[in-house]
Parts: sequence; structure tokens; C-alpha cells
Amino acid sequence: MTSGNNGASTPEDDDPFGYLYADGQANGAQPPSGGGYGYPNSVSRVRAVGERQYGQQQTAQYGQPPTMPQQQGAYGQPNAHYAAPENFGGGGPSTGRQPAQNGGGRGRGPNTKGLLIGAVAVVAAVVIGIVVAMANGDDGSDDNKASDQPSTSASASASPSPSESAGDDENKTEIPPVDAKALNLGGSAALASDVEGAQAAGGVYVGNLNQVGNSVTWTVNGVPSDGTYTLFAHYSVPGEDQAMTLTVNGKTFGSKFPLENYAKGPAGDFVKGWTTSYTWPTLTKGTNTLTLSCQDGDKCNVLLDQLWVKPGQVKK
Repeated sequence: MTSGNNGASTPEDDDPFGYLYADGQANGAQPPSGGGYGYPNSVSRVRAVGERQYGQQQTAQYGQPPTMPQQQGAYGQPNAHYAAPENFGGGGPSTGRQPAQNGGGRGRGPNTKGLLIGAVAVVAAVVIGIVVAMANGDDGSDDNKASDQPSTSASASASPSPSESAGDDENKTEIPPVDAKALNLGGSAALASDVEGAQAAGGVYVGNLNQVGNSVTWTVNGVPSDGTYTLFAHYSVPGEDQAMTLTVNGKTFGSKFPLENYAKGPAGDFVKGWTTSYTWPTLTKGTNTLTLSCQDGDKCNVLLDQLWVKPGQVKK
């Protein structure tokens, strides 16, 4: 800076309106004409838009008007004053974006296709690992299940379901036959063993039933359930059909109990007249009372030695 008065003491003290005051005029302040603030050789802080070029240093001397920038190139043409960051001192950053290719189009984004392929590969690897783990763990899991849980097949074979076992028990329940000696006799009915052919123990049978009011009664215990049963009687007739009244639990059952000459024995011959007959009464679970009696209109010339029952409607 040369000796002399170059204006205000410092650029900050330049008064753009100094020429309006007496002291400013005494110091040579003049209205501005595109330079400083009005003082001779004052520092100009006015800078035109676009004056400074990127990457270039200012060469204007202090107090001298700056040089005007050169005209920029046309649109789309390279600018001579443009300097890429790589041309700066120290070099540009290594991770700077590369200039667009193919006529200045948009730069390519991240490689999404590669990322997608990588993700699919990772998912496939995970799925394969899970499948392998499950395949290897089947044996162990089955063993654990077998050891932790009770065996249903063993329990099923050892104890059938209640409905099946109850039905089987009912079908397999057999009520033993009753012999003449165990029957309750009514009226003048009496035991005898003169006629051969009776199946009861000792050949004993009930005779003298051929009178109204005479009867035999059997109290049946252990009937498994309600339903229809078959009542069998082993008896002998003298070559002609007979029929007596059947009472079940105090009520007359349907028609007469048929005591026919199924053996085709000759008239008056009880030895050759032994046979079997049956009917289908309805019994209740538990104890039942069955009575064969001689009533008015019955034919009761019969020898009776055994009675028995079976579940359902059967014939033998």
C-alpha cells in the first residue's frame, strides 16, 4: 500500500456517503462511479455475480477493479473455467461419484439385481438348513414322543372301550339252567323221578301239574340288561300237545306257552315224549320271576324237569 491518503483508515471505515459531509469532501470524497465508496483508491467490496471462478485465485490488485470473467460456454458445452473436484489441490475424494455416461444421463443406482440374487441365496441356504435339521431330528423326536406318551395300542388291546366290553359281557353272560329241585312249586305240584328221560340231576322232574292252580316258579337272577330273551323248557307229554300260562314278573305274557308233542311220542307214553319248546318274553335287568301255571282252559298234562334263558330271540 503506497504512502498517502487512500481514503478511510480501514476498508471497514469507508463511508459510502462521505461525499455528503464536509470532512468527507475535505478528504476528497466524491459520489461513487462504479468503484469504491467515494474515497479515492478505496477498497471495493462490490463483486459482480459470477465474478469469481471456481478453482481460480483472484489476481486483482488492491484498489483496482476486478477483471470481468470470461463468457461461459453455451448450454451443453464444456465450461473452460470449470474444474472438477479431482483437480483441486490435494486431489478429490476417492469416493466421489463418477460422471454420468452415455450423453450425461442419470447415474446408475445401486446394483439391485445383485442384492436380490444375494438375498435369494441367503434365504435358500436358511431353508436348506432347516430342512436338514428337521430331517436329522425326526428320529430323535419320534423317540422322545414314544417315551413321553403312553402307548395307545397297548391300552386299547389290554382294555377295550366300555361300550364294547359291556356289550361283550352281556352277550357272554350265561344264566345256568334251573333243575326241578330248585323251582318253587305251587298248588299240589310235586317232584317225582318215576319216568325215565329227564335231564335234571337224578332224573327228577315236577309232576301233577294237570290241575288248575298248580304251578312252578323260577326266580331268575343276573339278567344283564333289559330286552327280549328266549325261555326254554325241557318237558314230556303223553303223545298230545299241551299249553300252560306264562307269567313274567306278575303279568301274563301274551299267548300260552306251547308244550307240544314235538317228539312225536305215542299216546300215553311219557318216556318217548321228552322234548324242548321255547317262547320269547321281555325281561328287565337284574331279577325276574317266571311262572308256568295251569289256568282255566289250559292243557297241563306235563312232566317238567328244566328251565333256562338266553339273550335275544334264538331257537336253541
